[in-house]
Amino acid sequence: MPPAEQPLPDPDQAAGLDDVAERLRALKAAAGDPSYDTIKDRVNAAWTAAGRPARELTHRTTVADCFRPGRRRLNADLVVAVVAALHPDPAYGERWRQALRAVGAEIDAGSQVRVQEELPQDLVEFTGRADELDRLRQALGDAGRSGSAVVISAIAGMAGVGKTQLAVHAGHLLIRAHVVDRVLFVNLRGFHPDPGQPPADPAAVLDAFLRLLGVSGHRIPYGLEDRASAYRGRLAGSRTLVVLDNAATAEQVRPLLPDTPGCLALVTSRRTLTGLSPAAVALAVDVFTPGEAAAFLRANLTQPDPGAVDRIAALCGYLPLALSLVAGHIRSFPHWTLTDHADRLAERHRNRRLDSGVELALDLSYQDLPAEQQRLLGLAALHPGQDFDAYAAAALLGTDPRASLGALLRDHLLQATAPGRYTFHDLVRAYATDRAHDQIAPAARRAALTRLYDYYLATAAAAMNTLHPGEAHERPPVPPSPVPGPGLTDPGAALAWLDTERPTLVAIVAGTPGHAVRLARTLSRYLKGGHHGDALTVHGHALRAARDAGDVIGQAYALNGLGVAHRRLGSPKRATDDLEESLELFRRTGDAVGQAAALYDLATVMQWVGDYPGAIDYKRQALELYQAAGDRVGEANMLSGIGLVLERAGRFAEGIDYCERALALDRELGNKGGEAQALNILGDIETRAGRPEAAAEHLRQSLALFREIGNRNNEAGALDSLGILHNHLGRPEEAIGYFEPALTLFRELGNKGGEIGALNGLGEAARAAGRLDDALVHHADALTTAIDVDMPDEQAFAQAGLGHAYRARGDEDRAREHFQQALSLYTALGIPEADEVRALLAE
Repeated sequence: MPPAEQPLPDPDQAAGLDDVAERLRALKAAAGDPSYDTIKDRVNAAWTAAGRPARELTHRTTVADCFRPGRRRLNADLVVAVVAALHPDPAYGERWRQALRAVGAEIDAGSQVRVQEELPQDLVEFTGRADELDRLRQALGDAGRSGSAVVISAIAGMAGVGKTQLAVHAGHLLIRAHVVDRVLFVNLRGFHPDPGQPPADPAAVLDAFLRLLGVSGHRIPYGLEDRASAYRGRLAGSRTLVVLDNAATAEQVRPLLPDTPGCLALVTSRRTLTGLSPAAVALAVDVFTPGEAAAFLRANLTQPDPGAVDRIAALCGYLPLALSLVAGHIRSFPHWTLTDHADRLAERHRNRRLDSGVELALDLSYQDLPAEQQRLLGLAALHPGQDFDAYAAAALLGTDPRASLGALLRDHLLQATAPGRYTFHDLVRAYATDRAHDQIAPAARRAALTRLYDYYLATAAAAMNTLHPGEAHERPPVPPSPVPGPGLTDPGAALAWLDTERPTLVAIVAGTPGHAVRLARTLSRYLKGGHHGDALTVHGHALRAARDAGDVIGQAYALNGLGVAHRRLGSPKRATDDLEESLELFRRTGDAVGQAAALYDLATVMQWVGDYPGAIDYKRQALELYQAAGDRVGEANMLSGIGLVLERAGRFAEGIDYCERALALDRELGNKGGEAQALNILGDIETRAGRPEAAAEHLRQSLALFREIGNRNNEAGALDSLGILHNHLGRPEEAIGYFEPALTLFRELGNKGGEIGALNGLGEAARAAGRLDDALVHHADALTTAIDVDMPDEQAFAQAGLGHAYRARGDEDRAREHFQQALSLYTALGIPEADEVRALLAE
């Protein structure tokens, strides 16, 4: 008898990268245990067939690494290709892709990257580099004459030599000369001293660049090669300067090069990068010449002592960063002569036998700092984010840090990333981290970081209480902040703080299990407003922390948050699995409010897939639970939620009644978020029930409230609803004016359900405006995406829209085909649009 076929491992339950590797090994065994060489050959064959160039093909050792436990990162694109090589079922491969998104790509620190549309500030005292700038001008001239892209690659040299400042200064010169009119800037973290901040994943950088270039989250391709192609397509015809700072390897940089005529790239690295592009120009940067170093010091100091200036420059090894640090130190001791400073440097150089000018300058600066500034510098280097403000510094230090921050900034030991925000040069951070570990006791470091995390948790809770005061009881109890925080009583200020600090908050959840569960629950409502990728990261870490701690309630809330994020990202199956597990855990612990929340979110998934009776049943169960628990905010939210499903089912009078009850209760409670939602749903029902004046008033009020509280996801929904209303009123151009910004927001947020609805609305408006080709494109796009994410109601609307558009073009056969598809879907859903389509077919 042939051996029994081994079951395929389930990637959906992978809790981390080690689980992924274990399941990958099980899949390899189930596929007959082919060799790594065989798998590599299959992957490369598939990639070659897809048009991938030879330089991007994989190797045996790279493939083998995918199966090895203990990895901190995985190349998701390669893993999915390996899965396809072992089991070529596309549906199974898509399950792996989704699993990797949950446990790899979104969680991986390499995928957390910040990009900018502007250059950092140029140095007023920029000195020297005349030869390097001349070479740059020559390269630019050659590129302009040939019409090609130019890459000034390998602005290479030792750390602290001023590579970034040279690139930034050159970029500002290009802008002032009108050579470029757009900038993309990213720090690739090639040599960050913190192992928790690995080199940036180029796929994540491309994702961020594409968003800056106007591509919606949903439209961004998944694979690295496809993203690079889309990026270069977006740059075509533009004059964009791309600055790739602090690169680790050529492999990291290559996909990020514009390779587009008219566009320029400046790349900095500590390594000489080769093989980037035929148009690349290598530009090695060394320390200052003696003359440049002396000129730099004279520009930064007021004492005219050429002999001492020359000695100081030589003792600093002519290294720009060291010279900058020493100049800052000298300015702090105005009563010393330059000779005194030169003698002090020489003495320390003899006593410490330091070879590095930077280390000498840092040691000199650090030793002369007051104790509080030393302590702040060391503790700030432990901050988990890329930058921080004075409130965070106060939490670390335990006292007012403003004077110390100002002094450290003047001494160039800190850098300003924006007004009131601070960061480190990599070398300074590494030095300060060492001093913190050498001179601050472990218990004191732990206490400082605990204060910091407590500060962020308390301030996040304060921001959420300002934005959603009626839901404060649903968030975990949080002790007051150990230090004063910013005033966040204004919703705009609260939202701005959350948006600014979101990378740090995500980093705290990822690296601090003790705060992960409470911080995830605190941020859950904010993340639902459109930060779905961050929601997967935050709730994924919270789930693992809760499981490790045996915290069942924490697990239930984390699963609920994951379920909502998966639904918003178009994965109803994963959403259902997470939410059903969440509901079971809430039932096990007797948490009635948690059960109601899980039932509500499960009902929303049912509504997504067209199961309206099931959705109404679940929401009514949730309503009873909220009422029994005395949770009036939950009761109000559920009343409007039931109204929404009744509207979809065509039961308008009942839906209006539920929404009016919800609206009265929300206003009584002062629950602005609930009030906005009730107004939005009420306006939708009134639109379909033939009450346009009331609908318009309610929808405008809803839009204003959503904007006030900063809920961009629901702001897009209100815009979409206003578009639907204007379609009903026969005002297609005004409808398009609402649908287009709604579509942009939905795509930016990755809300596929909202995107589909806006596309169908745009299709209807375009048809009414006589633009039949546009109508067909919009409805076809809506239909394709609705099929992908399993939304039968929107499939039906898209089919009906296509039928109407083809009928308007006189193509009765194609119109009939689409109307018949729409009728089948409407009939299965049990909604009244079926009668309209049936009548059209009867004609």
